[in-house]
Amino acid sequence: MQDYKNIILVIEDEKYIRIVLEYNLILEGFDVYLAEDGYTGLKLAKDLKPDLILLDWMMPEMDGLEVLSELKHCEQTRDVPVLMLTARASEKDIRSAQDLGIDGYIVKPFDPVLLSKDIREKFRVKTKLMSK
Repeated sequence: MQDYKNIILVIEDEKYIRIVLEYNLILEGFDVYLAEDGYTGLKLAKDLKPDLILLDWMMPEMDGLEVLSELKHCEQTRDVPVLMLTARASEKDIRSAQDLGIDGYIVKPFDPVLLSKDIREKFRVKTKLMSK
């Protein structure tokens, strides 16, 4: 029996952040897919149905809130947890994301090692809940 690896989709326009996230998440044992814009991210989300999406807010052409809205209104992706990665930290911004169904909110700058460990813990909790 092959071990299942959790799939994480990172939708982030900044190349350096994508590289750092990919490196640290792969070290934690995740299968990682990358998208540099919202349109590509939506297509990958529908094709892959990842276990978790890390989503940047401030991206050109299609921002993270638009992507989030599409994800939560699409039958294929509505149940995929989405964590917003952003420098936008006001209560109004957080509420806007929560109103659209965000599952978590991580303010930049963040520690990528701690982020990957937090994600791993979320998967452990999810697995325990599903096995009850």
